Amino acid sequence: MSNNTPKTLDNDLLKQVFVHNLNRIYFGKCYLDKHLAHLKSLASFTALQQAIQEFWDDIKKQIERMKKVYTLINEIPSDKNCNPIKSIVKDEFCLDEEQTIPVLLDMDIMLYLQLLEHINITSCHMLIMVAQQLNYTEAQQLLTECKDESIDNDELFTLISKEYIIAD
Repeated sequence: MSNNTPKTLDNDLLKQVFVHNLNRIYFGKCYLDKHLAHLKSLASFTALQQAIQEFWDDIKKQIERMKKVYTLINEIPSDKNCNPIKSIVKDEFCLDEEQTIPVLLDMDIMLYLQLLEHINITSCHMLIMVAQQLNYTEAQQLLTECKDESIDNDELFTLISKEYIIAD
């Protein structure tokens, strides 16, 4: 393994990096979109069910934004190399295991969704940097909106966790 600083990527390679990572996030979101109804049905706390619905609505908006990004850069989504993100989404923290206390399942759901949002925040941050290098101004804005929604959702799940943990 070399300790040398990597050379700056040319635009063709940068675009490959951009599309590769966009595909991973896009197909992870598409898979999640198909499975959030089940996740929502597992939640026992009304505020959590409402937060999952808000999260789900944001997922749909993010998918639409990413479709626009593909159009802007003249690419077609491909799930060829998306297994790592899909695996995390499919894992679901073993949420179908029976819990004797509903709060345990609710907390697991929130932890799982926050983990996914942290992946999205990090991925969007990297995609925004690459979009800036490639002068994909509109794509950069769309991805910034996705990232901002993910940050908001992470904060929402943190607030709901506090409702469980901190008594007034």
